[in-house]
Amino acid sequence: MGKKPKNISISDFRRYLIHKELKKTRTKGGHEIWVKSELTRPVVLQTHINPIPLFILKNNLRTMNETMEDLLDFLSK
Repeated sequence: MGKKPKNISISDFRRYLIHKELKKTRTKGGHEIWVKSELTRPVVLQTHINPIPLFILKNNLRTMNETMEDLLDFLSK
């Protein structure tokens, strides 16, 4: 069975986005918009909710074609 997700902070997820070469294009209201040319849609982070809710984290990882295990492996290093 896979690793269990824990509370992932916004700063940890930002580090992961930077590691995956996404660029923050803008901040609108309480949301950050991150893009990469290979992605079909942007990754959106709500900056006013910390830690990131699991369903938002999973949706953003799905958008990036990444898995929770990829994220947890990165954070364990």
